[in-house]
Amino acid sequence: MTRYTSRAEGVVLFLAQVGDDPAASPRLIKADELQVEVYWEAPNRSKQTVTAWRERRFLPTDILYHRDHLGIVTDDFGDAIRLGEGDEVRDVIHPLSPAGRDAYDFALGDSLSLASGEQRVTVRELLVRPRDVQRPLVAGSLYVDANSADLVRFRFGFTAAAYLQADLEDITVVLERALFERTLWLPWRQQIEIRRRTSWLDFPFRTIIRARWDVSDYDVTAAPAPARLAGGPYGGLRRASPDSGWAAPLDSAIARAGGGMRPDLDQLRREVGRLVTERARSTEPPARLAFGSLSDLARVNRVQGLAVGAGLSLSLAGGAVTLEPRFGYGTSNERWFGGASLALRRSPFALTLEVTRSVRDLSEWPTISGVLNSLTSQEGGHDYGDWLALDRIAAGIRWQRGGIQLEWEAAVEDSRSLDVAATPASGVYRANPALGAGSVWTTRLAFRGAWGHETGRATMLALGLEAGAFDRGYLRATAEAAGSWPLAAGTLRLSMRGGAISHGPPAWRTFVLGGRGTLPGEPYRAYGGRYMALGRAEWRIPLRLPAIQVGDFVDLGSGAVLAPFAALGWSGEALEGLPWGESRGVRPVLGVASELLFNALRVEAGWSPRARQMALLVDVSPAWWPIL
Repeated sequence: MTRYTSRAEGVVLFLAQVGDDPAASPRLIKADELQVEVYWEAPNRSKQTVTAWRERRFLPTDILYHRDHLGIVTDDFGDAIRLGEGDEVRDVIHPLSPAGRDAYDFALGDSLSLASGEQRVTVRELLVRPRDVQRPLVAGSLYVDANSADLVRFRFGFTAAAYLQADLEDITVVLERALFERTLWLPWRQQIEIRRRTSWLDFPFRTIIRARWDVSDYDVTAAPAPARLAGGPYGGLRRASPDSGWAAPLDSAIARAGGGMRPDLDQLRREVGRLVTERARSTEPPARLAFGSLSDLARVNRVQGLAVGAGLSLSLAGGAVTLEPRFGYGTSNERWFGGASLALRRSPFALTLEVTRSVRDLSEWPTISGVLNSLTSQEGGHDYGDWLALDRIAAGIRWQRGGIQLEWEAAVEDSRSLDVAATPASGVYRANPALGAGSVWTTRLAFRGAWGHETGRATMLALGLEAGAFDRGYLRATAEAAGSWPLAAGTLRLSMRGGAISHGPPAWRTFVLGGRGTLPGEPYRAYGGRYMALGRAEWRIPLRLPAIQVGDFVDLGSGAVLAPFAALGWSGEALEGLPWGESRGVRPVLGVASELLFNALRVEAGWSPRARQMALLVDVSPAWWPIL
């Protein structure tokens, strides 16, 4: 083969992953769809011309992609692998180059036979890993035609030494070829994912560039005109043009590329992890500032007033050990809080040790974003937390594989009640309930699993079991489940949570229900006790509002959701001395919610038939709460 021309269609997504949950699906920020004419001549001369390009922004962004992210890989990178026009990865030795045999170890993997009519092709897998993991090299698998030795598929990631930018977390690549005219293996499908996180700050937020390309319409006979190959390797459109003349809506292209779902690149990262150690792949800086959310940096509540905090994340032994010291101070109650946590990781296990002093809400399920609670607490005297001081020493072990996580810990916890210590700008704070229980030995077992994100039928299940030596001892069990499935023009989302505790629990391990975050329309946390159940069904219908352009890159009309919902809640056996009582049967709520401004702002109206009350609630969408 001396030449070919083809047409490539690609979708490039810019996403953000929020929070500490590695199984959570990222949120889509920007989507680009492109059509590219591809010209190639032996031995390695190529030109790609962008002929059509459209985009949509789901959150404000001014990202500019490297030009090679807007096209395909025409020759399997050649002898030296470059990405980001050499800014991200440069001059990494290809395993099949002349220098590859000295740089890599190879092992024979599985074989696969493919049949089409009378033709049968046998493909052999070659596992490849660096001989020296301190060098900028790759690890992954090569699939080779056993008869012709042509490369059929190449799946790989990089060692940490290959990344040239400090904020790069990892890059994974999949190149697939298809058999053309029974003799030629030519580019067919390609995927790449580039993940970044802040190099100077340990914060649960990363950005992702994910691209998927399909190549078709090959012609291996016609020679392109010299003008087609003139200039640099990339030509054509330099920016997106108005969305017109496309055969299908952009939404279908986004769905084809995975959208905010999780593709099989997660599996590829695990495969690379089995070939090289975490230490060889880790790109974590040795020291970073750290806080889990903006509220960890500064927050306002009625028991601390303004509380400020900070922390460090120290990566030791090449990322195998993480030490995180943290400290903070409450200006109204004049008390220090903080502590340190230590984690020893050896995939898929992690051993943890924690010594902390904190001020926390009694419920493990948040009902409001931290930033909004600080604002309503300071300005209006509406604090939606019920607080206790908790000192704890805990040790545990965590196992994680993909979307499945198991965790066990043993701890001694000393809880103390807190009084109101702050004064709001207006209004009056409600009393903080007495939740302290003194010192308690506890042990906890937790399971969390997430499935189906790659298909659009996402499900989540979390189970918890806790035993404690308080009074005569107690047992506490919790369950949470959620799922979403396509329904007509939208998505049906179901969620359920519940818990039960045996006799004699500490007050702060009981459950609460009502109002914001659970049953809008009912009084806030009016119900609670040793038993609780909450179920919710929401039909999310996407909307396209008239575009409102603000500046060069902000489109306030990009995306909205209308979501009718129904919820049912119940609680039983309230404890004496606490402000919440039994629900006296099931409490139903009907309502409608809307997510506006790129689905970042949620407005929710709920009506309770039993309370005969309606509530209108405004907050940031819950998907963003983990960092707020």
